Amino acid sequence: MNAHLQHRPATATDLGDVVGFPQNIDELFFCYPKAIWPLNVGQLAAAIAERRESTVVELDGKVAGFANFYQWQHSEFCALGNLMVAPWARSQGVAQHLVEVMEQIAHERYKAPLMKVSCFNANAGGLLLYTRLGYQTVGIVERRAPNGSRVALVQLEKALP
Repeated sequence: MNAHLQHRPATATDLGDVVGFPQNIDELFFCYPKAIWPLNVGQLAAAIAERRESTVVELDGKVAGFANFYQWQHSEFCALGNLMVAPWARSQGVAQHLVEVMEQIAHERYKAPLMKVSCFNANAGGLLLYTRLGYQTVGIVERRAPNGSRVALVQLEKALP
C-alpha cells in the first residue's frame, strides 16, 4: 500500500473534481458508458444515487480516483463501476489501490465471495490492470460505442478471500 493514498466515501464536494477525470469521449465511455460527453456533476450525482459505496482515493490529500458498485448481491457478488483516475495521478498506483479497497468493501460489507468487472476491449490499461490483479475473463459481449461501432465488453471476475 502506498502511504500517500487514502480512501473515504465520496461526498458531493468531490463531484466537481471527479467530472474532470475523463479526458475525452472514449475515456468517459470506458468508465461510464451511459454518460453523455462531457461528464457533468448532474450525471455523476445520478449515477451515485443509483449505485452503492461511491468511494474516492486521495493522493497526497487531493482527490485522485473514484469508483462504486453498480450491482451488489449480498453474499453473492459486487460489480465494480465508474472506475476513473485523475489524469495527473495516473501510473501512480491509484487504480490498483482503489480496486483493492473496493474488493475489501465487497468482502466486509456485502460478504461477497466474488468481484465482477467489465472492461471495453479498447481499454488496454484497464484490461492489463484487472488481469494483473488476478481477474479472469469469463465472457465477452457486444456493445455499441458512442459512434455506433461494435465494441467488445470483456467481463472479468475474481474470487475474493
